[in-house]
Amino acid sequence: MRAILLTALWSLCCVTAAAENINTVAGIGSPTNNGSAGEATKTAIAQPFGVEIGPGGALYVTEVGNHRVMRIDLKTGRLTTVAGCGKKGYTGDGGPATAAELNEPYEVRFDEAGNMYIVEMQNHLVRKVDAKSGIISTIAGTGEPGFEGDGGPAATAKFSRPHSIALDQSDGLYVADIGNHRIRRIDLKSGIVETIAGTGGRKLPTDGGVAKDNPVVGPRALFIDDDTMWVALREGHSVWTLSLKTGTWTHVSGTGKKGFSGDGSSAKTATYNGPKGIAVGPQGKVFVVDTENQAIRMIDPKADRISTIAGGGPEQRGGDGDGGSATKAQLDRPHGICVGPDGTVYIGDTNNHRVRRVKR
Repeated sequence: MRAILLTALWSLCCVTAAAENINTVAGIGSPTNNGSAGEATKTAIAQPFGVEIGPGGALYVTEVGNHRVMRIDLKTGRLTTVAGCGKKGYTGDGGPATAAELNEPYEVRFDEAGNMYIVEMQNHLVRKVDAKSGIISTIAGTGEPGFEGDGGPAATAKFSRPHSIALDQSDGLYVADIGNHRIRRIDLKSGIVETIAGTGGRKLPTDGGVAKDNPVVGPRALFIDDDTMWVALREGHSVWTLSLKTGTWTHVSGTGKKGFSGDGSSAKTATYNGPKGIAVGPQGKVFVVDTENQAIRMIDPKADRISTIAGGGPEQRGGDGDGGSATKAQLDRPHGICVGPDGTVYIGDTNNHRVRRVKR
């Protein structure tokens, strides 16, 4: 559904392919905390990870370094803090999200009602911010690392360093429980959690194989498009899809071996180094954050082709390049990615302490 909507908006906006240029939309290049609101390009964002287009077309950013979630109005360039008080901790449930203590928020997602879900890696849990009241609460995890709770309430279950979350169209919230090498689903109506992929074992999936009760190594990043979940495997250096209908894996890209190769060729034979972000954009193109290669890769699933759209590769780690060609720019361990309805790609350029965008 999401991909269809984005494609429709793409057509309505009459966007055509253009030179891919990169620039900064938020952050000053320093992790120093100089405030919780202001002009986005003059306000520090310490280690941005997840980026997501949310209600009203605003860009939401998870700030790992200062344990906050920020909102950027892309029309005005104004930045505000919507969750987290800037202190590391686990407090605040039942009160305003802006007064709560978070611990390394990694990603943020929104349901159809505009409620915001935040995964906190070091608190080992998922929290929800109510769209109407702004009140924060914990919906999954106890705050202690571990693995337990399947078949019972998610609020009393244990997770280990969860990294990514995704929502389906049937009140399901999926968690990349990377420390447990599992993907787990929370039924938001019943509150029950279950494992849908992984056993704790560290092994690449089998193409066409069943995900449940079989191992998967390092499921780091999730993105749902209709009944298909896209998964980037960090330690598995590859990209897969998981059918939410059949529960089976399909290999899309990456050999499973560490490297930086394959542009212009089959996506299946390409190599990655620790991919940590994934998103599907207009026309079904898939964007992967190839973190340790300091690059953003794009997969065309229909053509089975891969290319680099930003970053110069593993030898070009740095922060230069704004205003010029994205493929000649430098990145520094990017993590999060999302795609706007006009095809613009937003990147959490983590160690550059900036959010950057690639106009396409």
